[in-house]
Amino acid sequence: MSDYGGDDAAFGNDEPEDAYFEEPDDDEEEILPDADIDAEDTDLQARGARANDENNIVESDATGDPNQRRGARPQGEEAKRIPDDKRTTTPYMTKYERARVLGTRALQISMNAPPLVDIEGETDPLRIAMKEFNQKKIPLTVRRYLPDGSFEDWTCEELL
Repeated sequence: MSDYGGDDAAFGNDEPEDAYFEEPDDDEEEILPDADIDAEDTDLQARGARANDENNIVESDATGDPNQRRGARPQGEEAKRIPDDKRTTTPYMTKYERARVLGTRALQISMNAPPLVDIEGETDPLRIAMKEFNQKKIPLTVRRYLPDGSFEDWTCEELL
């Protein structure tokens, strides 16, 4: 016998597994086909989407604001960007930023992005990315978010 009851060979219980699942209620209302279209229209309007006569979604917006252009940046994002001459963070790249930049660039090179340095027969994408990093030729930007929600953009050439 074990400390948990039952005999030594059994870890489970004797109840069937489907005893834990509830049967669906048949008391729920059925939505008629005509009412289904109206329910979809109100659902689309609530999400900020518009439907045409064939009930296909023509325009949709995740924010629910139909007046906002699709693909446009939120208005507050550009306001939160700190200009280059007013940056306050250190001009040194952290080890975490370095690892992310090198890994991202190595992934790009491994997916046939053109290397920006002479590779001299090198085939390892990480070593090629390290050569680009040492010669300050990596075409990536580091975005540092500050606690107030604003951010600073630093190019890899600017960081030491």
